[in-house]
Amino acid sequence: MTFPISSTDDSTPGLAGRIRAFLSGTGGQFVRYAITGFGVTALAAAIYWVLATPLRMHPQLANLAGYAAAVSIGYVIHSRWSFRGHGSRDNQVRTTIRFVTASLISLGMNSAWIWLLVHRLHGPTWWPIVPIMFVTPVAMFWLNRLWVFE
Repeated sequence: MTFPISSTDDSTPGLAGRIRAFLSGTGGQFVRYAITGFGVTALAAAIYWVLATPLRMHPQLANLAGYAAAVSIGYVIHSRWSFRGHGSRDNQVRTTIRFVTASLISLGMNSAWIWLLVHRLHGPTWWPIVPIMFVTPVAMFWLNRLWVFE
């Protein structure tokens, strides 16, 4: 079975048309969010790990420092690139308040991972990085898409 790269029949777009359609909708937002979110989350995780492990700062304070760096960069990039063209930007105050609220939920989730995996289960400080990198961002994508940048 072969898949056409392009098609002249509008009812059955080729592969290129399907990719364009995917990237212009929610799929594209998710891809852009994943790229940006991975970078911002990796920065926060790196700050957390450096402060919590070699510098022996309390893990929750290290998490807060990573969060502060990520939220300031994340708002600008997500509002201008990840969710570009999605929703209205007519009320910047509302959007900013919602973004900060969503990011505080993210901080709470990541703090819960640290509490559970480091404090409660006595694991190493790197354990929470796994859900911080792969669980929290998925939840935050949907919260940002459906509520912050509606």
